[in-house]
Amino acid sequence: MPTTASWTSRLQLALNVDDIDQAVEFYSALFDTKPAKLRPGYANFAIDQPPLKLILFENPGQGGSLNHLGVEVPTTDDVDAVQRRLADHGLASVDERDTTCCYAKQDKFWVEGAPNDERWEFYTVLADDQSELEGQTASTGAACCTDDAESSSGCCA
Repeated sequence: MPTTASWTSRLQLALNVDDIDQAVEFYSALFDTKPAKLRPGYANFAIDQPPLKLILFENPGQGGSLNHLGVEVPTTDDVDAVQRRLADHGLASVDERDTTCCYAKQDKFWVEGAPNDERWEFYTVLADDQSELEGQTASTGAACCTDDAESSSGCCA
């Protein structure tokens, strides 16, 4: 990201959890906030202090492990600017434009070649998706970003 950026970004930490209800209760208390989005097997916290987008994916047996990392930026132009900057440094990326992932329509890209195969995404949210599921936490296999091919939409794989 440019050092003279006029926009603000938010670091994203996406975690796998064994039990979404238990995790939501814990992180709500820890950060003194309720989820901004709560769907089956999925919770999304937009935390102001520290500026953090905390994403929880119910993925039984994988709890406590990192799912992926990311940076949320305000616009598609910002996504493009970061992608160009990283390309100038020789870092490859995989585009995902106008894609639906994690209950939101997004423009994003994934960075390839992280030293320890960490998955990093840079993204902007274009619109909410499946808002009729708001507040439901019972997993129906609809959450993405899991290692379970049957329950994953493949958006974060």
